[in-house]
Amino acid sequence: MTNASVIAGQHPSTIGPGRLIVVVGPSGAGKDTLLGLAKAACAGERDIVFSRRLITRQASASEDNEEVSAETFQSAAAAGEYAMHWEAHGHRYALSRAIDDEIRAGRTVIANVSRTVIAAARRNYANAVVVSITAPPDVLAARLAARARSSDGLLAQRLSRTVDETTSTPDFTIVNSGTAEYHARQLVRIIKGERWDD
Repeated sequence: MTNASVIAGQHPSTIGPGRLIVVVGPSGAGKDTLLGLAKAACAGERDIVFSRRLITRQASASEDNEEVSAETFQSAAAAGEYAMHWEAHGHRYALSRAIDDEIRAGRTVIANVSRTVIAAARRNYANAVVVSITAPPDVLAARLAARARSSDGLLAQRLSRTVDETTSTPDFTIVNSGTAEYHARQLVRIIKGERWDD
């Protein structure tokens, strides 16, 4: 017996009908830069929402994040206030449960997340889109060295970090080795559901 509420193989409890676009990639790939430019390009679009991460480290000037204490983070996670949360480089990150309401209202939510939560995003959201932003290894190393954010840990550890690729295959990949403006336009096209590779 089939359940009529299951559409396109999705579990009936998945969150929709809006889209969740998760942006992933290695440290130094330029995710925050491209997200900042894309957010500016989408300003005024009521159905496009850029989610702020909550983090347990000091936020840098290039990020649109909200810093919280480890104690506050733990309490909120235990109370189920986060749509998803993860750990990376000794810090904890989360997205507010408020994104679920935006997606239920049919909006597109864009969030910078860890590759480790891709499987959960695909499982929990009816229309999850994964965008990988990456760059050649020498470019990543140069960007990280220039950033020199001490709270991020050892450079070699960040460059060598891997995830299970069988669950994290992206829908789109942007190799961020050209101008930020060009690659941000690619990201905006993905967000708006347009052709992105020209």
